[in-house]
Amino acid sequence: MTDDERMARVALARVMEPGDEVGGRWLREFGAVEVARRLVQGGEPLPGVSEKRWEGLRGRSGRVRPERDLAQARHAGVRFICPGEPEWPAQLDDLGDARPTGLWVRGHPSLRIWALRSVAVVGARACTEYGAHMAATLGAGLAERGWVVVSGGAYGVDGAVHRGVLGAGGATVAVLACGVDRPYPRGHTELITRIAEQGLVVGELPPGDHPTPSRFILRNRVIAALTRGTVVVEAAYRSGALVTARAAQRLGRFTMGVPGPATSGLSAGVHELLRGEAVLVSDAAEVAELVGDMGELAPDRRGPVLPRDLLDPGAGRVLAALPARALAGAQEIARGAGTTVDDAVGRLYELRALGFVERHGDGWKLTRQAMISVRDDQGRC
Repeated sequence: MTDDERMARVALARVMEPGDEVGGRWLREFGAVEVARRLVQGGEPLPGVSEKRWEGLRGRSGRVRPERDLAQARHAGVRFICPGEPEWPAQLDDLGDARPTGLWVRGHPSLRIWALRSVAVVGARACTEYGAHMAATLGAGLAERGWVVVSGGAYGVDGAVHRGVLGAGGATVAVLACGVDRPYPRGHTELITRIAEQGLVVGELPPGDHPTPSRFILRNRVIAALTRGTVVVEAAYRSGALVTARAAQRLGRFTMGVPGPATSGLSAGVHELLRGEAVLVSDAAEVAELVGDMGELAPDRRGPVLPRDLLDPGAGRVLAALPARALAGAQEIARGAGTTVDDAVGRLYELRALGFVERHGDGWKLTRQAMISVRDDQGRC
């Protein structure tokens, strides 16, 4: 990357909106230096836009001062990285002509290295307590497993997951829809400052630039492309988090959703994803199993093991043949268990030694321990 190319991309970051595919095609076909020259110096219009659109871009280019932007960035501890440079995450190239012109990065770690083992967790801004709890728990759990967690720094799920990671001493990246020297939302100034100190704050827009609704939506494609997969924790049918998930699907990344109550509008969008190609996850282990390397398996899920589960099948059938509260003779028990009287008696003495049955004269009955075991087993049905 030459100095001229780098300065041209800094200039174009202020002229072209994030995700501008026409601009991306210009960069691919003509190079950043030529595109910047025509826009700033008024050369021949580039193809693919109307005269009105070209004049609008030309108007923007009149306020381009790349040296000033770089100086302002350095003052704020921010660096600018370009495609092809050592710190550039190659997976962003999957965006094609919608690839960022460059990225402004605040924080010390290498974005390329961190992005190699990263997962996005996103969701509703106006999340419920359940959503905030799940986001924080997922963030902490992924951090403990050595994953970098990427989100958007917003209120709700984003903020909860960032805090969960930081609380666990892990690595987190906030991708903003504004200049990275200008924390947004204002209420998260302290959180974003802490992320910059312990992790990374990333954005496409130059220092001091402000967010707009469209920039939030376009920011989400970077979150999706940067990571191995995206987890959605609470999202209504119309949600920016779903935009991130669908971008991940288009890019061939894993898409996951955390289920919620069927009656909750904030889970409706997640459930719609789960009816499609998304995978249901309930904790960090299941996320890591899906996006991680071979062998990163989540533990098997099963209910508690009851004492009667450990019995030999024959003994289990004899135990099941005893009535719940009454005495029963050996012949009746044998008939219920489908075995001989001799076998049933042998099993009954075995069960007595294990504390499941007791003998009263010629009859047998369940002990209190066995009664509790039976009730617990019925409760799992």
